[in-house]
Order: sequence, then structure tokens, then C-alpha cells
Amino acid sequence: MTIPRPGASADSARLASLGAALAAPARADIVCALLAGTAHTTSELARHVGVAVSTASEHIGVLVDAGLVETVPQGRHRYHRLAGLDVAAAIESLIAVPSTSPAPLPSVPAKLRACRSCYDHLAGRLGVGLRDGLHARGWVVDDALTDEGRRGLTAVGVDLARGATRRPLVRPCLDWSERRHHLAGLVPARVLDHAVAAGWLRRDPAQRRHLRLTPAGAVGFADAYGVAAERPLHQPDRNPPDDRSGTDQDAHHDLPQPR
Repeated sequence: MTIPRPGASADSARLASLGAALAAPARADIVCALLAGTAHTTSELARHVGVAVSTASEHIGVLVDAGLVETVPQGRHRYHRLAGLDVAAAIESLIAVPSTSPAPLPSVPAKLRACRSCYDHLAGRLGVGLRDGLHARGWVVDDALTDEGRRGLTAVGVDLARGATRRPLVRPCLDWSERRHHLAGLVPARVLDHAVAAGWLRRDPAQRRHLRLTPAGAVGFADAYGVAAERPLHQPDRNPPDDRSGTDQDAHHDLPQPR
């Protein structure tokens, strides 16, 4: 537990507690694993991080106490997920903070850079391309959905009426791999739902955050949203990083996500 120094403001104390919660690499790894918007048991997260279940439980407790993760009981099991969209956006923003490296873009696996989910909406080059396409068509102007955009999305088959929500329709979200904005909010979340249902995108069963654009999806995104892929969205990694995602193959459990 972080003990605030005398005279520290509530904001600085809160920031210090969040920093302490994310300071351990294992806890940061857990938070990043949950950025896919999925929920996992303690044992699944332990396998993913490569620690004992008891150690993972301690790490999860710290994240829960910090308000970054929430635990949801379902049947005989307890699942852990990020504590909402605001937390996911904050984590993505922290990842996007520039490092001292002179490289213009961070070193990111090609598949992750090409197309991934940022909690429940598209990110990576495809996510940035979606934002560009919607702006070019006038469906989104100044990162706000237009009437033309609402009609166009409905015609494509994107259901914006499903589920009552106070969530913003569209808002900018800084993409940590591209250093440009993609779109967050209800609209891009429903676009992702539609793309997965239509077979335009397929999730990696081992890493649910990874998305693969199918041939039908390449055509669909171009026709529906004006997304032009100037270069292949999938390129082989020259130096693939150490990836423990294979331990996570049965670790996907969808729970109702906060909206």
C-alpha cells in the first residue's frame, strides 16, 4: 500500500497508488492481457504471466484495490476483467506515452500493429484507417457522428440502436502503436461487432486481442468505410518477441462488458 506523504493532494496520492499498482511487470502483464475486453480466472492469468496461482492472486488483489480490475463471480468461478472502458482508455494512453527511444514508432509485433482490439473497438493500422475513412466520407466530422454517418452505418448493417447507453458515440483514442488517433465509443464498438459477425475479422484464439483481416474483410472495409490498405496489414515479424500467448488458449470468457 502506498502511504501518501504529508500534505500530498488527493490527486497525487491517487496517481502514486496507480503507479505502484502497475509497477510490477507481472501486474502490468495482467492488465495488458485484459485489454482485449475479456475476463479470465486467476489460474488462467497465472499461466499467462508465468507465475504461481497464489502469486497471481496477490497481484490481482493489488489491481482490484487500485480500482483497475474488478472480479465478477459466475457459477462456481470468479473472473477478472478491467474495471470499465475508462480504465482501458487510461492504460492505452499510458502505453502511448513516448519513450526516450529515437525511433519514431515503438517496436510492435506486425500482427498487433496491423489490427487489434482496444478493449471493444478497433486499433492498430486498421483502426486508424477506419477513422480516416469515416472522416473522408463525412460520416464523422471533428470526431463526431453526422446524420449522414448514422444513415450510412445503418445501411451497412451496423446496429447503433442495440442496448440503451449513455456512452459517447464517437471519441478520439490515441493509438499507442501508430501514434495517431483511432476512434473509440459506441460506433466503433458496434463496427467491430459487425465485422466479427460478418467474418471480416477473426480473433486469434490464443490472443483474443489480435484480429486478422480476412480477404472478405479487406473488401468489406474498403466498400463500407472507405478504408484503403496502402500496404499489407500482415507482415512477418523480423524479430518476433518472446510470446507466452500459447498458454492462454482456453482463457477466453466473455462477460457482459460495462457500457
